[in-house]
Amino acid sequence: MTAVAQDQHEPIGRMQVHTVLGGGGLRLHVREWGPADGPPILFIHGWSQNHLCWVRQCDSALADEFRVVAYDLRGHGMSEAPLEPEHYTDGKLWADDVAAIIDELRLDRPVLVGWSYGGYVICDYVRTYGQDRIAAINFVEGAVKLGEAAFGNLIGPGFLDHFVDATADDLPTSIQAMRSFVRACVVKPVSDDDIESAVCWNVVVPAAIRANLAAREIDCDDVLSALEVPLLVTQGRADSVVLPAMAEHVLATCPVAEASWYEGVGHVPHLEEPERFNRELTALTRRVQT
Repeated sequence: MTAVAQDQHEPIGRMQVHTVLGGGGLRLHVREWGPADGPPILFIHGWSQNHLCWVRQCDSALADEFRVVAYDLRGHGMSEAPLEPEHYTDGKLWADDVAAIIDELRLDRPVLVGWSYGGYVICDYVRTYGQDRIAAINFVEGAVKLGEAAFGNLIGPGFLDHFVDATADDLPTSIQAMRSFVRACVVKPVSDDDIESAVCWNVVVPAAIRANLAAREIDCDDVLSALEVPLLVTQGRADSVVLPAMAEHVLATCPVAEASWYEGVGHVPHLEEPERFNRELTALTRRVQT
């Protein structure tokens, strides 16, 4: 199904870099930190992001205890980025990407952490491959519905107000939209360096790929209602991108879901309150690995 290019594994200090062949043979950029025998955590970022969004997790005490793995989604960051829509509109391709990383890096029952669009990706994986090979899930502002019915009700103005310009062919228009989108994601103060880096990793994603990701109609209720592994729902009360109503829907649909609400926090709790986020993820990972 998939393969890893072994000669692409490069240790860099505490970090290793991998190239994994995902769904359809697409090359995925994967990085890992921490002890090779530590309980694994696989971080899955969101729309127009890349693995750098998890810097407060990868460069933290999490990597002293756990095998921390983060990758760039297809079309993002340093992963292969074909422009044609068919590389992004088939849920099985997204599922195959996750399965390839679990298989080739030999991740033993990882905790899957999905931010925003990463919620769709996790559900794609569970729908296709089941839940036997994972220990738990953490939705971080996780999205589980996409389409007209979700717009305005579950997905808010922090995304909708920027989407048209963010998918424009005109580069200045796209850049301005992504600068504004980043500011909309954050409610609590973060450093200038973090904001500037976030703008950079957003802008490098081609506008056509941003559009392709939103072209799907997604409903994950079938996955949520049948889920048996623990699901932690991390949600900022002040998020205007994936609205708190999305988290409420997950909690009402999934019998094993539990909530961690962040007051006064926007779309990026892992950046806005990283100490608390890392502490709660540590507790979840320890609990399910015993």
